[in-house]
Amino acid sequence: MGALAFLLWWVPYVGLENIHPALPLILAVLLGGAVLFMLGGALTLIFTLLRGKNLFFNRKIRGVVVRLLFPLLVGVGRLLGFRLDDIRRSFIAANNQLVLAEAKHVSPEKLLILLPHCLQNHECDVRITGSVDHCKGCGRCKIKDLVKLSRDYGVPVSVATGGTLARRIVVEKRPEIIIGVACERDLTSGIQDSYPIPVFGILNRRPNGPCFDTDVDLQLLEEGIVTFLGYETQRPEEPGAARPEPA
Repeated sequence: MGALAFLLWWVPYVGLENIHPALPLILAVLLGGAVLFMLGGALTLIFTLLRGKNLFFNRKIRGVVVRLLFPLLVGVGRLLGFRLDDIRRSFIAANNQLVLAEAKHVSPEKLLILLPHCLQNHECDVRITGSVDHCKGCGRCKIKDLVKLSRDYGVPVSVATGGTLARRIVVEKRPEIIIGVACERDLTSGIQDSYPIPVFGILNRRPNGPCFDTDVDLQLLEEGIVTFLGYETQRPEEPGAARPEPA
């Protein structure tokens, strides 16, 4: 850091031409190339978000959004006075559009539904972090319905108590696509940690406050499952609901 600070002071003080006559031209080319790269990336991102088209380098664009654009948005947003959760929601929405633009179909075992522990009723003493199949189906929370979705579509569902366990689950399950349910903070970090695996983020509902007896939009979750499995609008047990082979 000290060396960098010294260079930031020394280069303008001495002057690029005094160091080497070609340095001003080299710097101009580098800066121009960086500007063109960012402009091209921005236009490609806008095209993808507006048109929903799957570009051949869409994953790279998603990588730019995940690794570079979001930290930049956080910095700029704070300077402009935006709330951090509002910035996170915008990032999640943009990420979801890019994931849908890829929209490849996978087999059920390659799609992972990753849920937060706070969806479980706080009075329930059944441990579901090991397996949601332990759920007794009392109906006091949505876990019962999520287990049914898992069985109907043959899609694995896991519950994580935090980021460390979530990362371990992803490593063990090795999914090709993840549908994650969480708050803004956990979804954002999960999307970043899981890259390059696509994560479609669904914000949980918090009628009782954060991290306590939260809820989830089951219809939106099922629509995500249907989209990534390729069933279109029909459930797998319905007539004519044949699923195309995974890409």
